[in-house]
Order: sequence, then structure tokens, then C-alpha cells
Amino acid sequence: MKITQRIGKAAFTLIEVMAVVTIIIILAGLVIGGIGFVTERRDREKAKVQIALISKALEEYRLDMDMYPPTGNTADGSDQSADSLYTALFYEGYDYGKQATPPATWTKQIGTVSFPKATRIYLSDLDPTTTKQGWLDRFFAGQATPPAPTKTGTHPTKIVDPWGNEYAYRTATDAEGVSNNDTQNPDFDLWSMGKDGKTKPATLSDPTNRDDIKNF
Repeated sequence: MKITQRIGKAAFTLIEVMAVVTIIIILAGLVIGGIGFVTERRDREKAKVQIALISKALEEYRLDMDMYPPTGNTADGSDQSADSLYTALFYEGYDYGKQATPPATWTKQIGTVSFPKATRIYLSDLDPTTTKQGWLDRFFAGQATPPAPTKTGTHPTKIVDPWGNEYAYRTATDAEGVSNNDTQNPDFDLWSMGKDGKTKPATLSDPTNRDDIKNF
């Protein structure tokens, strides 16, 4: 009996090729999923660090000013990181340091009440020209100095979380001492809305809030 030998290299069958491709797809999915998990965890830890830094600066501000930078009775804490946080914790102190001589009056008007402005910087990481935190929004490249507030008193620089969403902030009382009934803490609420950029503080158990990172 003659045995016929195949000449040349053996080829992969279609089933073998499909099996290899399937394995590659599965491994790629595991790698991508793992990277996504690590990135998400890193961002959450970074947000926790930033919230801790801001909270510490707020406590130092209160010791000097006998109050926290006040907000109105905001339900979602939005639109406060620029005018309330950035201005009080960085820009007022920075602006004071630029004065050739100490001004006779260093105050600001909030509603109907006049308040003293800060005379020192409480969180130097908020300097957009040097910060390594990557948490400042709307700073225009090429400027050698931090941008000043607009003529209406509002500030263009917002403090944002690792997902690019503005940090939410609100105080227990407004500038006139009236209680803010949406605030959960006896002093202030500070939080990141998480990856989805949404929050429903009136309903704390809402699924929208599951990825929020809070100080309360």
C-alpha cells in the first residue's frame, strides 16, 4: 500500500481561523474593559482628592472670614464654582497681592450686603497659569496672568472635575443669612456629578446620583 505525503506547509482550516479570531476579539474586549475600569477608578480618586483640597481651603477661608463663600438657594449647586469658589479661594487673594499699596477698602457686594474680600490665596492649585490639576475651564491659552472677573462681577474660570463637569457647591445660608433648604450639610455641600454630569439632589436615591462623589 502506498502512502501519499502532502508536499508544502499545512494550511489552517476555516474553523481554526475563526477560533483564533474569536479569541483575539475576546482578549481585546477584556483589555479595553480593563482599561476603562482603571480609568474610571483613577478619575474617581482624583475627584475625591480635589474635593478634599477645596474643602480644606474652604475651612481656612472660614477661619479668616468667619463664613464660607456664600451661595443662593441652588437646588443642583451649579454655576457656583467660578463666582463663589474660584473667586474667593484664589482670585481675590491673587488680585490683592498685585496692589502696589494696600487698598483702603477691599470689599465686594453680594446682593444687598457688603463683604470683605480675601487678602490671601487659599488654594494655589487654582492658578490657571501653573496648575497641574487640570481642573480649570475656560482659561484662554497664551495669557500670562489669570483672567479677571467681568464687569458684572462674574468670573469666567470654572473649577471642573476629571470628566470636565463643573463642581457643584452650595452653602447652608445665603449672603444675607437666610437658610438654603436644599443644602444637606450644616456648613456647605460640595460634590462632583460624576461621569454622567447629572445630579438630582432632591431625590438622593435617584439612579442619576449613583456616580456622584460628595462630601455629604
